[in-house]
Amino acid sequence: MVTVNVVVLAGTVSAEPVQRRMPSGDEVTELRLSVPEAGKRLLPLPIAAWHATVGAGALDEIAKGDRVLVHGQLVRRFYRSGAGARSLTEVVASGIKKLDQQDPGAS
Repeated sequence: MVTVNVVVLAGTVSAEPVQRRMPSGDEVTELRLSVPEAGKRLLPLPIAAWHATVGAGALDEIAKGDRVLVHGQLVRRFYRSGAGARSLTEVVASGIKKLDQQDPGAS
């Protein structure tokens, strides 16, 4: 059986990216991406960008309000917290590219 898990999203960063250092020493930047959904609603999606995979340089200039193109894989994580078992579905990015901002006055 062939399994394909590829995600390509274009959207707007809806919150300031948060950088974290894991106990292992690895660094990850978490961001939320608003992607237009059918019906004109914006769907907020969590994105995890591991610096070792994406490269810290690709994440340095990304801020809230920027339009970006993300490609990666869909991952579901399970963990326990004080409220019991929980799960999180997120996109683990293998690449992020900041898209050029369009001038609204340009035709």
